[in-house]
Amino acid sequence: MTAEVNAPPVLGIFERWLTLWVFLCIVAGIVLGQLFPGSFQAIGRIEIARVNLPVGTLIWVMIIPMLIRIDFSALHQVREHVRGIGVTLFVNWLVKPFSMALLGWIFIRHLFAPYLPPEQIDSYIAGLILLAAAPCTAMVFVWSRLTNGDPYFTLSQVALNDIIMVFAFAPIVALLLGVASITVPWDTLLTSVVLYIVIPLILAQWWRRRLLTRGQAVFERVLAHIQPWSVAALLATLILLFAFQGDAIIRQPLIIALLAVPILIQVFFNSALAYWLNRAVGEKHSVACPSALIGASNFFELAVAAAISLFGFESGAALATVVGVLIEVPVMLAVVRIVNASKPWYEAGITPKT
Repeated sequence: MTAEVNAPPVLGIFERWLTLWVFLCIVAGIVLGQLFPGSFQAIGRIEIARVNLPVGTLIWVMIIPMLIRIDFSALHQVREHVRGIGVTLFVNWLVKPFSMALLGWIFIRHLFAPYLPPEQIDSYIAGLILLAAAPCTAMVFVWSRLTNGDPYFTLSQVALNDIIMVFAFAPIVALLLGVASITVPWDTLLTSVVLYIVIPLILAQWWRRRLLTRGQAVFERVLAHIQPWSVAALLATLILLFAFQGDAIIRQPLIIALLAVPILIQVFFNSALAYWLNRAVGEKHSVACPSALIGASNFFELAVAAAISLFGFESGAALATVVGVLIEVPVMLAVVRIVNASKPWYEAGITPKT
């Protein structure tokens, strides 16, 4: 049995207060950026092939502890919940990125355009697309446990999504950026996929196997030890981002609220769609919950990394992905409460599988 199955259904202190930490990072980043602009500009120039080395290092520290949790041997369990997996894949890959692109076009390019800097419109839309094209990898385990979701189904859908992400992330992002008339830097996009998905995934799985050879207790102890690294690296990255974004936010503080609107709509739309579809095909509530939750949440660490690589620290794309981080925890806890409260309704109308 994996560590995820045995873990208690609670949020850690970092995850529980993630919104507060992000807010404090916004303030710290803006203040430090105004006080020491030269230092942050120097950090921004430390790059190779458009990849910022300090941020690249932080992203690896962020992502690898999460990817270590993924057990690809769980994929054989997919056949036990084929319909639930089908709903997950449909929402994650055929609905979510495209619905976000549509919402970005409606709200950012049209409804909110008069209130946003015109030169950043395309970049904001690109950031929203990057956010939606990366399904959640780690936090979905937490959300699933809070709904008593089937742990093996949760593990299976995450493992399958990770494999698909290696091959589908770049093409989907490129397609949607092209549709939105945004120039696609293919070399940088593919470099981001290799650097922030493929290599960390290989390293994480190698490390996982090495730890498991020393026993499950050692594996769980190391996971508990390195998990805070992930959040600490995320917060350090956010301080860097907001040090560069400070001037734009000070000039137009409404930007964050406007960017949050399409993200919020997308979260509730995709979670509701996945939840309803699982009910329609006769899946158990314990399967519908993690399926809905993974459709609602995002692998925001990857989205932030890709946005920085593709468009830079000072881009609207980077800011848009960070807004996703800011609202992730309170919004997902709201979704958790909704699916828990609606369990009687779900089970009363479920169509039995044949």
